[in-house]
Amino acid sequence: MTFPGESAEYRAARNRLLEQEIELRRATEAVAAARRRLPPGGLIPEDYVFQGAGPDGTPTDVRLSELFAPGKDSLVIYSFMFPRHPGDKRPGPKSGRTAELKLEEGPCPSCTTLLDQLDGAAEHVVQHVNFAVVARAPLPRLLTFAQERGWRRLRLLSAADNTYSRDYLAETAEGLSMPMLNVFRRDGEQIRHFWGSELLYAPMDPGQDPRHVGTLEPLWNLFDLTPEGRGTDWEEQLSYS
Repeated sequence: MTFPGESAEYRAARNRLLEQEIELRRATEAVAAARRRLPPGGLIPEDYVFQGAGPDGTPTDVRLSELFAPGKDSLVIYSFMFPRHPGDKRPGPKSGRTAELKLEEGPCPSCTTLLDQLDGAAEHVVQHVNFAVVARAPLPRLLTFAQERGWRRLRLLSAADNTYSRDYLAETAEGLSMPMLNVFRRDGEQIRHFWGSELLYAPMDPGQDPRHVGTLEPLWNLFDLTPEGRGTDWEEQLSYS
């Protein structure tokens, strides 16, 4: 195949790149297959109690087991860094109730960017698997920010009063939030951990970021298709001038 005006040099290089892309696709499929073949993970140590919004909007206790809808035995939980990492000095929200918080108590811009994208996907995701977002922030703060952000489809839960974040590597020993993604599997009456985005903690090659949820992120994957790439001087923000 060819595109208008391309040179023989371009076509030869593009064909070589296509072979690499085919190998990447094969590797991606092989990793996904190996993930599906994992032996049973550990049983959850307790049926964690989160806080979510009830039908009338009031805070309601929600157990992890109650996050499994009938006929859907997989549960994906993303841990939202709210509060953000104290070393993150990117600006906070410019308006709304969340803007009144101290910067270190506010939401992580990178997590927010990912959740902006997942809010649109959530309606489709939950047709196949269960999906929830948890944060260590109190539920009123979490719901207020969601409203300010315009999120309509994400199931948001506070883990402020349980040890879920600590147990599943979404909180450091020092009490700092981490953006882990964990998958759980229901088997009859048992719930086991299936997979976690441990790449977050793995050593990185020079010039790389963790990319532990990189396959989920349209933003960065789209940048990878351009001559500019991801760049070294651009970061996600809560808003842009």
